[in-house]
Parts: sequence; structure tokens; C-alpha cells
Amino acid sequence: MILPVWTIGQKRAAGVLSGVIAAAVGIALAVGELPVRIAQIWESVLGLAAKKAVPAIVMDIASMVIQCSVIIGFISVAVMFMVWWERKVSAHMQSRLGPMETGGWHGWAQTIADAIKLLLKEDIVPEHASPWVHFLAPVVTFVPAFLCYAALPFGDKTISVDLDVGILYIFAISGISVLGIIMAGWGGGNKYSMLGGLRAAAQSVSYEIPRVLSVVPILMIAGSMKLTAIAAYQSEPVSWLPFLPKWFIFYPFIGQVSFLIFLICSVAETNRTPFDIAEAESELVAGFHTEYSGMKFSFFFLAEYAFVFLSSGMTAALFLGGGSGPLLPSWFWFLIKTFAVVFLFLWFRWTFPRMRVDRLMEFCWKFLLPWSFVNILVTGAWLILR
Repeated sequence: MILPVWTIGQKRAAGVLSGVIAAAVGIALAVGELPVRIAQIWESVLGLAAKKAVPAIVMDIASMVIQCSVIIGFISVAVMFMVWWERKVSAHMQSRLGPMETGGWHGWAQTIADAIKLLLKEDIVPEHASPWVHFLAPVVTFVPAFLCYAALPFGDKTISVDLDVGILYIFAISGISVLGIIMAGWGGGNKYSMLGGLRAAAQSVSYEIPRVLSVVPILMIAGSMKLTAIAAYQSEPVSWLPFLPKWFIFYPFIGQVSFLIFLICSVAETNRTPFDIAEAESELVAGFHTEYSGMKFSFFFLAEYAFVFLSSGMTAALFLGGGSGPLLPSWFWFLIKTFAVVFLFLWFRWTFPRMRVDRLMEFCWKFLLPWSFVNILVTGAWLILR
């Protein structure tokens, strides 16, 4: 057996990666649970505000502004990391280097440089475009992604708004982004953009149905539509899984079918390979965002990766126990599980070929949808007979 010989550069990279992981674990242990730290800091701020006789309504507004700023900042940083990570993952899968120069170690600042480049690019509006529709389309596409993060549990009690219908809220708000894609296709005044927008609408509306139905068995078992309650349900002890946690992904047949359908439909909802017919460059140039440049284009890019992280976070909460885990804080476990699902999104993109339009629709209506109904029936029978 011939063992691989590591080069000096590979050894250095492995050492840096080990140091980064150790530092992340150390920071997580030092910070502990975020709600405790946040409560301590906010109590100090409220005490200082009381001494200065600041009105309560001002502090309420400040609280909302801070929460929105934190969510926007987190989305921006997470998207920049995922773009860089996808480049490195694809590079390793294709036996090449990927970004290596910008910022030093493995080109970690490449996405930051790209963001600065997009900020400096000229905003070009086609002559035959509809100005207001062209302007509003990126906003309508991104804002729903931002709003959905308010109901996403990042760990134990680490959530902006713990809604009783949290899962329904995310499904309802995220669906609005389809309107932005249609607006982008129609407002650009380009036939390729229009075709891309119509394709995206047809795909999103179709795959949203089995995606919602795939979650119904989980809601039936957990008895709640609160993501925090569903995650907490999976942390309870169970007798029939002695060696595994009580995550829904380990439920025989019911959990696996729901997980696979939800994951496949989430990939389709984010218009990523093998479901990227909405922006098939060999057919439609860049699809619905062909006529966009600069920061307007970056909003579509930001929305795509924001929805990838959102779908991965929902997968972690629905099927992987949310932030449950030993030793480390719940928010750290949630991020580990979420980025593990994000890796599946990246892996699929560089593994599967693009599906043909007719087969993509047949796969949804003739395979995923019937199996979603079968899974609901099996779950109902199991709940009655257990």
C-alpha cells in the first residue's frame, strides 16, 4: 500500500485548519450560550439608559434595529464564507487550487474583493427595460430571505421571534421571492430573461408543494409548527433508538423519506444544480438576471446563498435536532449541522448534470408529490397504531 506524501504546503494548510477549528471551539466554550450573554449585555445597557432617563420606546426601537443589523451582518458574512467555500470545494473536487492569493491563506479574502468590485461597477439599465420593475426586483427577491431569518432558531432560545406558526411563516414569506424573479425576467426587456423568470416561477411553484407536504409528517409527530418546539422534541430520550439521538432523520421510512424530499425540493427552490434551468447559461445566458450588473446583480447572488443557508438551517431544526449536542453550546452545534447540509448543496452542484425541463417537472409531479402523500398516510397509520 502506497501512502500519500504530504507536501510542505499541505502540512502548513492542515496546521492552519486545525488551529482555526481549535480556536472556534475555544471561542464557543468561552462564549457559552448566547441568550445568557446577550441578556447580561442588554441589562447593562438598560441600566445605563435608565440612569440617562432614556424613554422606553427608544430602547424598544434600538432593540429592533440591533436585531435587524445583526441578522443582516450574519447573512452577509455567511454568504461571503459560503461563496469562498464553494470555490474551494469545487476546486478540490476537480483537482485544482481555486482562490489562493487574495488575503493569503487559500485566498480567504477573495469574496471580499469580489464584493468591493461589485460595489464599484456601473449600474446599467437597458433602454427597453421597465425602470421601476428593474429596480425593485432585486429587493423583492432578497427581503423575504432576510425576513425568514427572524423565525429561524440558532440554538436554545436563540431566536428573534419564536412564532407558534414559525414553519408556516417561513414557507409563506420565502415564496414571495418568486415574484422578484418574475419581475426581474419581465422588467429587463430581454426574451432570455423572461424565459428564465417563467422557468423559475414554474419550478418554484411546483417544488414548493412536495416541500411543504414533506414537513407534514414531522408536524404530525411533534404536534407543533414552532421550529423551537420541533427541535426540542428531538432532544427528548427515546427507548427505541438506544444508540442514536431522537432526530427525525433516524425515524424508519417516515424520517428518511421526509428528509430526502425536503432536501431535494430545497435544492430546486434555490435554483441550484441540477435544478438550475432558470439560469441555464448554455440556453438563457444568465436567465432572469441577465440584464443586471453591479450591486443589483449581487442582491440576487446574496438572496440565493441566503436561501441556501436558510434551507440548511431548517433542515437542521426539522431533522437533525436543531442545536442539541454534548459539551458545546447549542448555537455552535446548530451552525455545525447547518454547514454540513450546506456542504450537500455544494456537493450536488459539482456532481450532477442539469436536468431537462420536462424531466424536472415530471420528477416533481410524478415522483416527489405521490411519495409525499404516501409518507403522510404512513405517518397517520403509525400514530394511530403505536
